[in-house]
Amino acid sequence: MDLNSIPWMLILPVLIIQLLLIIVAVIDLYRVKYTNGPKWMWALIIICFSIIGPVIYFIVGRRNE
Repeated sequence: MDLNSIPWMLILPVLIIQLLLIIVAVIDLYRVKYTNGPKWMWALIIICFSIIGPVIYFIVGRRNE
């Protein structure tokens, strides 16, 4: 597969959104005091499950104080 044949204009926005979601979720995980479950587990979920991991963290992982 040649790198020139990849439609970068379609893939680039998805990659940027994915990176922003991961960064925002990790920063929020660092700042929040309590989570639903251990923080190390949420860090693994956020990093390993690129797009869906941060979404799951924001829906399930954050504890409302």
